[in-house]
Amino acid sequence: MTQFLATAWQLITQVRLLDVLDIALLSVLIYQVIKLTRETRAFQLLKGFAVILIISQVSKWVHLDGMAQLMSYIVNSGVVVLVILFQPELRRALERLGAGTFLDSSTLRAISHESDAGYIAAELQHAIQNMAKNRIGALLVLQRTNTLEHIIESGTIVDAQLSRELIENIFVPNTPLHDGAAIIRGGRIVAAGCFLPLTTNTDLSHELGTRHRSALGMSEHTDALVIVVSEETGIISVAEGGRLQRYMDQYSLSELLSSVYRAGEPRVSINALLKRRGGANGRKPK
Repeated sequence: MTQFLATAWQLITQVRLLDVLDIALLSVLIYQVIKLTRETRAFQLLKGFAVILIISQVSKWVHLDGMAQLMSYIVNSGVVVLVILFQPELRRALERLGAGTFLDSSTLRAISHESDAGYIAAELQHAIQNMAKNRIGALLVLQRTNTLEHIIESGTIVDAQLSRELIENIFVPNTPLHDGAAIIRGGRIVAAGCFLPLTTNTDLSHELGTRHRSALGMSEHTDALVIVVSEETGIISVAEGGRLQRYMDQYSLSELLSSVYRAGEPRVSINALLKRRGGANGRKPK
């Protein structure tokens, strides 16, 4: 035990201040990379590359020469492939670094005050119901944990406090932003006129237009909650997790929005909500 302590103390005394600074900077860099790619497809690729690195190292330790050589080849080629695949994330990181916001932890603004959460949910509900009543088409994306920076970049930055008047004004027909999607983060409208990825699902009703297909595609790629108002019928639909639920009534919509903005409680999924209520207006989901 004494020898162990002596060895440990000897190692500690050999650590320089520059070594501590080096480790701290490296830790910050790794943390920022994880935060930047967290809950995205890029993060899944990063984890897969980490597994390959582990296999490569283990193969060298146990002298699996063939496997080690193959893994080494993949790792060497993989660095270039990762740079290409992570091009959007690297671009955003460089932009944030240049703007001095790389270390900013307030990217996702959470609403923790109950009255604020209730106000935002109510404003959203009133705006959606008014647009449905007047047959005004709308596409709203409520950001959760996945970053949507690549979607936000495709539209026009708004960065304004959410209100029913502003939402309804954005989707007034024949205005510059009404055809795209509005991105909502916490209690703010971040951007409008954004382009969403279309779903690749071909087993869809022909009556579903571009807005519904975009909403479904967005829900397939992220954990966002996407709300659609049909300009032809005024039907309110919600997409989540690659599933589209149509014919949302005011009670189901109210409960769903409240669960999204209710702090400190688990969110309610569309399926769980409709099971409790026995379906939305008794209609079968399409």
